[in-house]
Amino acid sequence: MEKEAALKILSDLIAIPSVNGQEALVADYLTTLFHKYPVQIERVNYAPKRDNLVVTIGNHGPLLGFSGHEDVVDAGAIADWDHPPFQATMQNGRLYGRGASDMKSGLAAMVVAMLDLLESGKPLAGRLRLLASVGEETGEYGAAQLTQAGYADDLQGLVIGEPTDLQVRISHKGVIDYKLESNGKSVHSSQPELGKNAILPLIDFIQKTQTVLAQDDQIDPTLGALTHVISQIQGGSQINTVPAHAWMTGNIRTIPAYPNEMVMQQLNEIVAQLNQQGAQLSLTYSYPEPPLPTQANTALAQLALQVLQQQFNLNSQLTVGTGATDASEYYHVPNLPIIILGPADGVSDHQPNEFVSIDKYLRGCQFYRTFAENFWQRFS
Repeated sequence: MEKEAALKILSDLIAIPSVNGQEALVADYLTTLFHKYPVQIERVNYAPKRDNLVVTIGNHGPLLGFSGHEDVVDAGAIADWDHPPFQATMQNGRLYGRGASDMKSGLAAMVVAMLDLLESGKPLAGRLRLLASVGEETGEYGAAQLTQAGYADDLQGLVIGEPTDLQVRISHKGVIDYKLESNGKSVHSSQPELGKNAILPLIDFIQKTQTVLAQDDQIDPTLGALTHVISQIQGGSQINTVPAHAWMTGNIRTIPAYPNEMVMQQLNEIVAQLNQQGAQLSLTYSYPEPPLPTQANTALAQLALQVLQQQFNLNSQLTVGTGATDASEYYHVPNLPIIILGPADGVSDHQPNEFVSIDKYLRGCQFYRTFAENFWQRFS
């Protein structure tokens, strides 16, 4: 595909304001790109205006999966942007716009590679399946739905196009988002003994969790240790009143040796203990995603490294990440090797003036096609 055509696909995707709840617009656009070819196209609805898209090309041979999410984070204050967030702007070798890095450049490059293969006029030596998902930024909802529906069951490998600067990411931490609410009794602050301060049990919880989670000496050789951040805390109505209600949130990044189930059990036990002592706490989880165990020894990861180093002359390495991806959901498919590999470097993710290097994006388009061809040859 010509450079201008490849850039137009990315520019068109960026022009779609697919903040969570509007992903069907991306599915609509991608469908128009594939509809004239003999491919299998399936829309998998998650909610109104929220469609996953599954596109499969080829009819025999090894089946490789490409994964990219359709949603982007909100652009925030438009005044903080030097360029309109939902209008691709090319300047000084970069393409700017919301999603340019995370991760419409990866999604677009995968689509370009698939279209190139279809337009080559040559019989395909294998099959490719694009899994374009909704809701990655707020919980991997689309990937979970596609996994449960079996769309990844027959894959022999999966590449997720999150930004990695064309490095081969083979592991990442899991994530737990939680909210803890506390109820008490409101009275005038001059007589606190008559009330029940809802903030104090939260303080007890924070102290206990910091102690308990720090006691575990599990360290992953590549991912490091579990991390725990108290991210929000709020309570009370005014300065001279004992607060009747308070809440806090926390974010935990887990590792395979200290998995989500173990952490959540410990948090539940702390809450139960404090409630037995008179607190009124309720704990809810909104974003539990397991860590991705290392894929370093899989043939998929080694093949990707070989293609990048030998056919693209890049100094690519096996790397790990701290942020969760759709891999946390697709990993539920038994024996499915997964890598995360995308063209953007990720330094501007979720920020104003998000960008991708034009050269790296175009190289990503070439890589995905070359990798698919090598995969088909390797696994045929």
